[in-house]
Amino acid sequence: MKIIFMGTPHYGALVLQKLISSKHQVVAVVCQPDKPVGRKQILTPPETKVIAKEHNIPVYQFKKIRVDGVETLKSIDADIMVTAAYGQILSQEVLDITKFGVYNVHASVLPKYRGSSPIQWSLINCEKEIGVTILKTLAGLDNGPILLTQSMPIQSTDTVNSLMQKLGEIGADLMLKGLDMLESGNYTLTPQNEAEMTYYPMLKKENSNIDFSKTAKEVVGFVKGMAEWPVAVTNIMGIATKVFDAEEVMYLAEKEYEAGEVVCANNKQGLIVKCKDGFVRLKQIQPQSSKLMKDTDFLNGRKIPVGTKLLKVNFS
Repeated sequence: MKIIFMGTPHYGALVLQKLISSKHQVVAVVCQPDKPVGRKQILTPPETKVIAKEHNIPVYQFKKIRVDGVETLKSIDADIMVTAAYGQILSQEVLDITKFGVYNVHASVLPKYRGSSPIQWSLINCEKEIGVTILKTLAGLDNGPILLTQSMPIQSTDTVNSLMQKLGEIGADLMLKGLDMLESGNYTLTPQNEAEMTYYPMLKKENSNIDFSKTAKEVVGFVKGMAEWPVAVTNIMGIATKVFDAEEVMYLAEKEYEAGEVVCANNKQGLIVKCKDGFVRLKQIQPQSSKLMKDTDFLNGRKIPVGTKLLKVNFS
């Protein structure tokens, strides 16, 4: 099959790489425009663009695909479009361009976790399993009929990055299997059960405050799910502090503490905070205008009194 691939971040790049290595032909790659990255705001191409250029595959970066891309995509004369974390909603005109339509490699077992951040929300919600769905894209959001699904357990050591890597590889293999099924005509599309549908919105910076009134397990899940972006935050003695990693810990407190209060803060045990039902250690943090560091390094020479209440960061 001749494939137009649409995808932008690392998850999409994993799928693209396997499609290129297969018997099928990727005839074009569509991704989001280059973006400024880092403190120096260096204009950086998406990973999918880099891979495409390495294989001399034409790349298109439409600002609005429904406006700028229709005629160009029609002229390519592909058999199918495959999407994996592309980042734009496709119009019906785009969906109708190729013979087989558009198939999406979505990082959840649909109909659960529709939306743009299924891996992150699965961690935030402390799910035990996650997976990939290959579905035909219809007008709407992740609501098309299902071609294939595969699930896997979430390990306690998993992060957004590790799950993205695992699911990208699973999704790529599943998409290759799906292409063979579509090509042979031996396949069935199964409608989604709308009664079981769940949808989660895009993560936003203003929703990144850690709520220590939740359980320790929920706090750790929240930190893990937010670790790539927008990153969980808390206010430590007036300093807005990003938290990149946390773990649930056993701690014998000498007295009762309220949720959000510091129960231990030293360069040996780290920064431990009371939650609803236990304690969490904030293992990797980045105070405002500082570098990312271990909590023990942060506390080397800094004093945070036991009983200090960690507050919300004001984004206004």
